[in-house]
Amino acid sequence: MSNLSDLKTLTASLPEQGYTMPVLFIGHGSPMNGIEDNEFSRKWVDIAKDIPQPSAVLVVSAHWFTRGTFVTAMDFPPTIHDFGGFPQALFDVEYPAPGSPDLAAETAALVKGTEVHLDHEWGLDHGAWTVVKHMYPQAQIPVLQLSIDYTRDARFHYELAAELFKLRKKGVLILGSGNMVHNLRMMSWEMIHGGGYDWALEINEKFKELILNNEHRPLMNYQSLGKEAMLAIPTPEHYLPLMYTLGLKQDDEPVLLFNDKAVGGSLTMTSVRVG
Repeated sequence: MSNLSDLKTLTASLPEQGYTMPVLFIGHGSPMNGIEDNEFSRKWVDIAKDIPQPSAVLVVSAHWFTRGTFVTAMDFPPTIHDFGGFPQALFDVEYPAPGSPDLAAETAALVKGTEVHLDHEWGLDHGAWTVVKHMYPQAQIPVLQLSIDYTRDARFHYELAAELFKLRKKGVLILGSGNMVHNLRMMSWEMIHGGGYDWALEINEKFKELILNNEHRPLMNYQSLGKEAMLAIPTPEHYLPLMYTLGLKQDDEPVLLFNDKAVGGSLTMTSVRVG
């Protein structure tokens, strides 16, 4: 885009498209996936090629966990390097995608179940840019983030997502970014390139079965799925983005699983495409 006025013209009033944009849950894993050419990042590229080019991307990232709900509303969200102990090359990455204050305001207005606040401070954390930079490397598509309210349960997030369905009709790609199984305290460096503990593989299979059978209620009530679920989700921030993907699904939409692999013993990269 040549200037700020062009960006505002692009996003001020997104028209409805003649299709419903697919929705994704991406297992984002290590921040290093943001700069590595590997089996996971290559699949993100393939997915981007296989779906319509979005008018904008709205990311629900595990790494923006807030009290209350916020959406980024600045013209140019900064690239956030919210990690430590990685090579300098990762800290050097900038993903200069534009934002869209107008789309942020529209997103906030769609949600009736809670107040969505417009945020001018956050930007794009690594749950967003490490994935989206592979999918849309030219950084020309507006990218926004929607935060996760840590005071609310999984059902709340599932129901909030349903209120955003109109954005799919406008070509907005809504992307949940986390990991279904995510227990860093139990990670095994011996299995970092592939492999999972028995409990991790078992609960991941259960999650997949419920997703493919369109049984979302047990996934919202994951605490009732046994000790394996509690090991997989010691804290909910990486799991809750999945609720947004499932909450946006319509009954007749197909579901595709991809990047279905465990790494480090206690983390799964399993990802979901709806539509």
